[in-house]
Parts: sequence; structure tokens; C-alpha cells
Amino acid sequence: MSAQQNAPIIIKRKKVIAGGGHHGGAWKVAYADFVTAMMAFFLLMWLLNATTEKQRKGLADYFSPTIPINRISGGGDGSFGGDSVFSEETLAQNGTGASQEKPTSANAARGDSGTDPSQEDTGREKADFARIKEALSGNSGESMVSDQALRHIITRVTDEGLIAEIFDLPGDPLFKPGTSTPTPLLEELAGAITKVFNLVDNKIAINGYSRAHAIVVRKNPVWDLSSARADRMRRLLSETGVDAKRVQRQSGFGDRKPAARDPMAARNNRLEVILLRKGRAG
Repeated sequence: MSAQQNAPIIIKRKKVIAGGGHHGGAWKVAYADFVTAMMAFFLLMWLLNATTEKQRKGLADYFSPTIPINRISGGGDGSFGGDSVFSEETLAQNGTGASQEKPTSANAARGDSGTDPSQEDTGREKADFARIKEALSGNSGESMVSDQALRHIITRVTDEGLIAEIFDLPGDPLFKPGTSTPTPLLEELAGAITKVFNLVDNKIAINGYSRAHAIVVRKNPVWDLSSARADRMRRLLSETGVDAKRVQRQSGFGDRKPAARDPMAARNNRLEVILLRKGRAG
């Protein structure tokens, strides 16, 4: 009786693991985060491949806007424009900026119009380039050149200006072989370029290029030939109506900048007639 009373009492506690399974449910959350991140990554890669450079720039600008809230003088030095309430000794209250009585620097009041003239010029120049490009390429339905000549010209707009590139095709050259004597094809192209370039008063530059010649040639003619052809194009433009004073430079690049992979291809015989931006003239 006494022995049974002194026996120890044993209590068994059963350990219960919440969440079920040997490792719990935390791994599911981590896996879901991983799958979501991978899906976002592949979506980003697809968007980069499916969009153009212009579209990507537009997206980047949307998420990081740099356009001021207000372009007129507001008496502050932040995004609202203006130096202070004393800019040009008057506070702009009419929504058009301060007067032009005492013009200040570019970051001060812009005068009566409240706009930047340089931006207006840029917009006008952009529209002019687009109009000229359409006239030369025939995108508007009315080309300045025949269908045969249209195969020899491409246009593009760069930081330097609008480039009208004209080039040889196999069996259909711009100049008589090995000379700077123009063919009727080049004369037609020069006349068309003159007509559209005379729509504006921008300055002009001319670059000449030549295909490479075999190494065994005793005297390589590419430098003299590219320079002579650029000069002949300048004279053609002048003869067809371009003011000679508009031409700012002419250059011969020889065979140093081939347009085709094969340096001896006829495509490398070409001329670039550049309608320079007004800020890049010279």
C-alpha cells in the first residue's frame, strides 16, 4: 500500500506541429515570391524585346518626368520657374511672366509670351524635316523623283540634321566609273534635292564616299575621287538653284566608312547631302 503511494507520476505531453507537414508551410510563401519575381523578370525581358527605343524612352520619361510644372515666372527658384519675387523688379501675376524691360538670364522670366523661342524653333524645324523627308521618300504618295531614282535615295534624321543619302546600285551608278562625271540619274536626284531643300533656309553640308579598291592598285584613287564627287555634287546643287552661300562644307571620306559589309561593293559609292540643324551649322 505504501509502495503504491510513493510511485512517481509520469505525464506525457504530445508535441503538435502547426501547419502540417514536416517543414511547415513557410517554404510555400518563399516559392510563391520566387515564381512572382521570375514572372516579372521574364515579362520585363519580353517588353524590352517587343518595344522600340522610342517607346522605351517614352516609358522611362513617364516614370521620371523632368518637365517643369510651370514654364513662367512664379517668384520661386524651384520647378515653378523664376528667381525671386523681385525678378525684373516685378512679380508675375498675370500668368505671362514678367516684362521684357530688363531681360534676365534663361532661368529667369521669359518675357511676354512665357515660352522658350528655341523650343518653338526646334518644333518648326522638326516639322520641316518631316515634310522634306516625305517629299524625297514618297511616303506622302507624291515623290519628287521617279520610281527608278527613288531606289537610290534614303533619308534619315540625326543630331546633325536631315541626311539625304544617294548611292550606286549594281549596273546603275551615280557617276561614270572612275570619274566625277555625273550620270543623268544623279542630275535628276540633284534637282529633286534642290527643290525640297529650298523649302527651308538651313545650311548644307556634303560628304563623299568611295568603295575600296584592290590592294594591287598602284595609286589608290579613293580620296581624290570621293572629294571630287562631293565637289561635283556641290556644283550640281548650285546649278539647279541652291544658293552657294548655304553650303558650309564638303568632305571626302574615301573608303573609310563603308555602308556595306563588302568594302568593294558598289553600295559604298555614295553621297550625303545634309540639311544642317540651325544650331549645328558650320
